[in-house]
Amino acid sequence: RFKDYISTPKRNGYRSLHTSIIHAGDTRVEIQIRTREMHSQAEHGLAAHWSYKQNAVRPDTQVSWIRDLVDILEQAESPEELLEHTKMAMYQDRIFAFTPKGELIQLPKGATPIDFAYAVHTDLGDQAVGAKVNGRVVPLRTEIAQGDQVAILRSKAQRPQDNWLNFAITGKARAAIRRHLRHKERDESIALGRKLYDDIVGRLPVPIGEEALGAALTRLKLDDADTLMEAIARQKVTDAQVMEALMPGSTEDESALQPVQRVPISIKGLTPGVAFTLAACCHPIPGDRIVGVRQPDAPIEIHQISCPKLDAVEDQDWVDIGWGDKAEGGTARLAVTLKNEPGALGMVATLLGQHKANILNIRFDTRDTTFHTNMIDLEVRDAAHLMKLIAALRAADAVSSAERV
Repeated sequence: RFKDYISTPKRNGYRSLHTSIIHAGDTRVEIQIRTREMHSQAEHGLAAHWSYKQNAVRPDTQVSWIRDLVDILEQAESPEELLEHTKMAMYQDRIFAFTPKGELIQLPKGATPIDFAYAVHTDLGDQAVGAKVNGRVVPLRTEIAQGDQVAILRSKAQRPQDNWLNFAITGKARAAIRRHLRHKERDESIALGRKLYDDIVGRLPVPIGEEALGAALTRLKLDDADTLMEAIARQKVTDAQVMEALMPGSTEDESALQPVQRVPISIKGLTPGVAFTLAACCHPIPGDRIVGVRQPDAPIEIHQISCPKLDAVEDQDWVDIGWGDKAEGGTARLAVTLKNEPGALGMVATLLGQHKANILNIRFDTRDTTFHTNMIDLEVRDAAHLMKLIAALRAADAVSSAERV
């Protein structure tokens, strides 16, 4: 293709000649031809055009990182985060990649498609689900090479994931991901805090009036109701402090402080790892009886009711938690002891696949000449699904034992 923006400039005054060629079969190269003056105006706008005419020192021709820095300034939460992202933007070697339309995108060496997506547009990065590099579908963590053509696969249902921070390297991408995660954490903490607040109100001696909440905010020196709900969810304020703020004198009766709930607090619709975490010591899954442990300025930690670690937790830090109706999806851990013979582990993998369980991690724990024990982390629907898996494993000839841990 060929485009003449010199004889017919764009509305913003942009002038240049454009043409595209296909090199080595599938590599698209765009060639732009313009004078130094035209290039200066294209890169820096009318101010650069004036500077060029005045023979003044022209701004640096590589200012894309400055535009990224503006985004970082808007999204960084702290001076430390700003410094980290600014260093990323300024001190990395660069590579060049192309969009499917031939637009040139400059990135630091080691960048991945998630960095590419955010370099094109923040919305594209937020909705990225995969990528095509030179026509081949690849994971978002794939490193982009010099001259690659990258197409981002997107979905409106997608949202930034916390594991993207493991492979996003540009300051702009990391700032945008962290900003979304902070907002998500606050929104879910507020939602969980409202449920806890309703339970606290239910434990007061008598119902409260409409103005009680406003007065409580003043006594607690909090700005608004959302800030209070977040503080309750992260135990920045205790139940007793909230009760006393809502109804002064209500905590004089110590029995009112006991964490007795009328109904469990439902965590349905909330995201593990955001407003609450699933304890790694007991790996609770939907269908298990669970309890939450409240920790100062931290998400609620969910344990199985039988978890030995609960013995060390004070009663007042417990909160009765429920999964909610039709909750599905969780990670369980199994200890599976197999005969030390060829194909035994493959048989286990096949059996788990047939039962629609996804293996997340597997490792050898112990091994001798006759048996070996494997620790397997699985994605399962619920406790009933897990029990069927365990029963199927125990029925297999190559399996000596299968236990949940």
